[in-house]
Amino acid sequence: MAKNLSVAENNTDMIKVNLVGTGVIEVPRGTPVLDLLKYENVVRKSPVVGVYVDNALIGLRSELDQDSTIEFTDMGTTDGMRIYTRSMVMLLVRAASEVLPGCRVRMEHTLGNGVYGEIDYHRPLRKVDIENIEKRMHEIVKADEPIIIRQVPKENVEALFKQSGQTEKLELLRYRKYPSVWVHTCGWFHDFTYGNMVPSTGYLGVFRLRYYMPGFILELPRKENPLVVPEYVEQGKLANIYYESEKWSRVLEVRNLVELNELLERDGGSNLIRVAEAFHEKKIGEIADQIARNIDLIRIVLIAGPSSSGKTTFAQRLGVQLRIHGIRPVPISMDDYFVDRELTPRDEKGEYDFECIEAIDMELFNEHLISLIQGEEIELPRYNFITGKREKSGKTLKMDDRDLLIVEGIHGLNDKLTSSIPKGRKFKIYVSALTQINLDSHNWIPTTYLRILRRIVRDYHTRGYSAMETIRRWESVRRGEERHIFPFQESADIMFNSALIYELAVLKGYAEPLLKMVNRDHREYAMVRRLRRFLGYFVPISSDEVPSNSIIREFIGGSCFIKK
Repeated sequence: MAKNLSVAENNTDMIKVNLVGTGVIEVPRGTPVLDLLKYENVVRKSPVVGVYVDNALIGLRSELDQDSTIEFTDMGTTDGMRIYTRSMVMLLVRAASEVLPGCRVRMEHTLGNGVYGEIDYHRPLRKVDIENIEKRMHEIVKADEPIIIRQVPKENVEALFKQSGQTEKLELLRYRKYPSVWVHTCGWFHDFTYGNMVPSTGYLGVFRLRYYMPGFILELPRKENPLVVPEYVEQGKLANIYYESEKWSRVLEVRNLVELNELLERDGGSNLIRVAEAFHEKKIGEIADQIARNIDLIRIVLIAGPSSSGKTTFAQRLGVQLRIHGIRPVPISMDDYFVDRELTPRDEKGEYDFECIEAIDMELFNEHLISLIQGEEIELPRYNFITGKREKSGKTLKMDDRDLLIVEGIHGLNDKLTSSIPKGRKFKIYVSALTQINLDSHNWIPTTYLRILRRIVRDYHTRGYSAMETIRRWESVRRGEERHIFPFQESADIMFNSALIYELAVLKGYAEPLLKMVNRDHREYAMVRRLRRFLGYFVPISSDEVPSNSIIREFIGGSCFIKK
């Protein structure tokens, strides 16, 4: 039973707050959540930056007006780091505006442990500019200025945003259904963001600002060690694929959500769908061309990427393009090479870790690869997921000179999986869904938003999972990606961006009804609430004109590559 910690006596205007990990306390109605931190008994390794109130994530300056259950969150969590990052961006934009008056900051996308952005100014950005902005940021942090949030009627927001040069946000607010806007203020600077921030700038001391021509990288800590900024690791290939995606969006004349919505309102997206799909087909064709030019050397193609990146459809479409060159793709399932269940390594919780590379019988896998490449016949194994045992399948496989092994799986980029195959004989492809457009200049669309929406829709239609069940598993999925996929992405020979510039407008109609089924009795509601608000800005379009070979069909159904 939770113990009662009475804060005040004989006050009729009191509310009861169940502080998770501490107990029930009574406080005056209107008490800021920040004031309750002094009652918490939880030992933390990093500062508290946000709070769940009845499973809705809100800012620490919010006031309580009714009986509630609250739980604080710190920088060691995904939500906590999201709050920290959002606050850091506001600090950066304000400092840049003071160092380079009249400039316009554009946050583009994540890159490694940071966020890449550019600054439009009357001259090219220089390294000394970034150094001066970083210095000013530290000065504002040292001053510990408050970050205030207030609700402002939409009609009163225009003057605030014009003052800080954020007129594009006014256009986006046309798609906001509510009559008011939550505005954050720090000193003279006002900003409309899509989530919560820390209470003051004193929370924001852990960062580095790096000049990265033609822009910068705001380097941030990771939740695993939130008080230290890790050493920067160059990710040139990923940066190039982002650049290519941004070039595509410029060709399509869709650089932000407002431009996307305006285009969809004009014609329902018919032309945009066709051109976006043509971009994909062209890129897949170019990858097949590259493989075909080196077919005398390449004997195996390895395809890897995070969850819901569209690897299955990509592999099928690549196979079609390879056939044009007279190359027959021969797929092999890594799932059939699992070790027997009792030999599977266990994780830190003592549970079977099916995602670690040691769960694969690498010795047998490599033995079969060598035999196939040398023209020998093998009998394919079959893994029985019910018994947890590998069995004989009775199916044999032999490759001809123009055959090409295709292996799709999370460990494809890890050379340990194919240690017996010389690097020159294998071709590694990294597939991920990297969103090409931003909500506005300061708010990019996280790639995780697109992937989890894809997965929510697919899980419901193919496995019968609710949105809540998918979201509940998501953190575990992300941990597996951080361990087994992302560290190897730069080793890929080529990267493919599976995101389609129009697809969130299509996913909206599929995902919103599923998200509405989750009520606030569950912790997953915090993510559901964020996704619903995010999708609310998109103009929905029908999926009728989405072709059957589109990557998005892997998630919404109707794919010509996936058997029912």
